Amino acid sequence: MPGKNLDPTSPRALLGAELRVARERAAMSQAALGEKLFVSGSYVGQMEVGTRRITPELAQSIDEILGTGGFFTRNCGKGKSKYPDHFVEAAEAEAEALAIREYAPLVIPGLLQREAYAREIFRAYQPTAPESVIDELTEARLDRAKLLADPSTPLLWCVLDEAVLRRVVGGRTVMADALDHITALIRARRIIAQVIPFGAGAHTSLAGPLKLMSFEEAPPLAYVTGLGTGQLLDDPATVTHHTLTYDLLTASALPPKQSLALIESVAEDYGHAQHA
Repeated sequence: MPGKNLDPTSPRALLGAELRVARERAAMSQAALGEKLFVSGSYVGQMEVGTRRITPELAQSIDEILGTGGFFTRNCGKGKSKYPDHFVEAAEAEAEALAIREYAPLVIPGLLQREAYAREIFRAYQPTAPESVIDELTEARLDRAKLLADPSTPLLWCVLDEAVLRRVVGGRTVMADALDHITALIRARRIIAQVIPFGAGAHTSLAGPLKLMSFEEAPPLAYVTGLGTGQLLDDPATVTHHTLTYDLLTASALPPKQSLALIESVAEDYGHAQHA
C-alpha cells in the first residue's frame, strides 16, 4: 500500500504515479482496472500520467479494488481547483498538453483573452455576481494564459469564427486591445490563428466550440462545451471524428496570412472608431 501522504505542491501528478505503482503491485493492467472502475483503460493511463483527475468517487473504488487502505480517498481532494466543476479536468489536461487546437465560434478563446475582455465576459455570464467573484474568475483565466509564456509549448492553433472579431465585448477600446494581443502573438510566432469568414457559409462545427489536446505520454482528448456544461472525451473513435471536424474547419478558414490581415484590419477599425 502507498505510504505517507503526498507533497501538496503537485498532488495530481504524484497521485497518478502512486496509482501506477499500486496497480502494478496488484498485477492488473490498465484495461483490467478500467473495467472494474467502469472507465476505459486509456482513462486509467491518463490518471496515471496526470492528464485526468482522480475524482473522489473513483478514488474510493480504487482503494477498494487495489486494497490501498483509503490512501487515494484521502489524497484525491488536495489541490482543489479554482475552475468551475465542468471545466476542471479540461483545464488540468490543457496544462499538460503538447498541442492545443481550438475552434471558437463566439468569443476569444480563454487562453488569448486580455483582462478587460475576460472581465466583461464573466460579468455577462454572471450579471448579479459580486465583484469579488468576477475578480476570482478573471484571475483564474489570466493564470491559464500563462501557459503561453513558454516560447513553444504548448502549440496553440486557433480557428476563430468572424463573429469573434465582430462581437463588441466591453466596447471598442477593449476590442482593439484584445485583437492587438492576438496579432502580437501571431507575429511573434507563438500561436497559429485562422478566421472563418461569414462568407464561408455552413461548416462542420456550427453546433459549438471544440478543443483538441495531444500529449507526450497519453492519448489525445477532445473537449466540447454547452451552456454551463463540458465533456472531456477520450473514446478514440470520437476523438478521431472531432479531429476530422477540426481539419475541415481549417480548410474552410482563411489561410494564416489572410487571417492575420483580417484581424489587424478589424482591430484598426476599432482603434479608429474610439478616436472618432
